[in-house]
Amino acid sequence: MSDLSRKRCEPCAPGTPALSSDRVRELLKQLEAWELSSDAKRISRRFGFKNFHETMAFVNALAWVAHREDHHPDLEVSYKTCVVHFWTHTVNGLSENDFICAAKLDALVA
Repeated sequence: MSDLSRKRCEPCAPGTPALSSDRVRELLKQLEAWELSSDAKRISRRFGFKNFHETMAFVNALAWVAHREDHHPDLEVSYKTCVVHFWTHTVNGLSENDFICAAKLDALVA
């Protein structure tokens, strides 16, 4: 389990800068299978499941984590997959909150 998964999300005040590219690369190394978008403003991961029921169980668990952390991803949900995209609207890019929530999802499926 990543140390990130033990942290809690903190609100980003308006004007907070997005993470530096060096910090993003450092945090990305702590995650399983997450990819950085071409504009370096989002991280995404595709989760695969055996069927729709498992996919929806994951989405519901993800919703609980997102609600608890007050940090909500964009989702693409289909029969056997869920693609999760994290980015922080307030900073128009990536914050540590994105990596915290990604690590919590990694722990959820581990």
